[in-house]
Amino acid sequence: MGTSTAVDGAAADGTAGAPRPMRADARRNYERLLAEARAAFAEHGTDASLEDVARRAGVGIGTLYRHFPNRHALMNAVFQDALHTLLERSRDLAGADEPCTALVEWLRAIVTHAGEYRGLARALMSATHDASSALSQCSMPMCEAGERLLVRAQEAGAVRADVSIGDLMQLTNAIALAAEQTPDDPELADRLLTLTLRGLKP
Repeated sequence: MGTSTAVDGAAADGTAGAPRPMRADARRNYERLLAEARAAFAEHGTDASLEDVARRAGVGIGTLYRHFPNRHALMNAVFQDALHTLLERSRDLAGADEPCTALVEWLRAIVTHAGEYRGLARALMSATHDASSALSQCSMPMCEAGERLLVRAQEAGAVRADVSIGDLMQLTNAIALAAEQTPDDPELADRLLTLTLRGLKP
């Protein structure tokens, strides 16, 4: 979702009508809301109070909902930079000499990203099979990128043919969720990824 397509009074994902450039004041509100949401999610998790986000941005809650009709729409906007980085990383790994290693490295990057915001892994798990969720705009491109890496690993004979990207993404988000809930064990995610890799092999 781009920041240049929403208008004040319309959904930021463009569903409320034809995309038009934002007015200057609407753009300022949009950017302030994004900045405050990013800070609030990092500090309090993705369940942070949206009313508090609006207050810290200096706008009313109605203005927040005009730009972001629900929490997932706001989360989708906040995580676009991280999504871009993950997609770029998947393209960098697409030509790696060891396809299975490339796949696991990318999955590790997803776990690291999800760990930056408490509650993100759970939200992504719920959005994986919900095309109506605004977060599917994050989960679907990641599934497509992961599919390409998975297929290369399968073609190389390093991953079982019956492994699906949907199951793999759910496992990855589950690992991120487990790591989130066990902050005193920083090695947990790597151990679980290693166990996952063993289960993926033919």
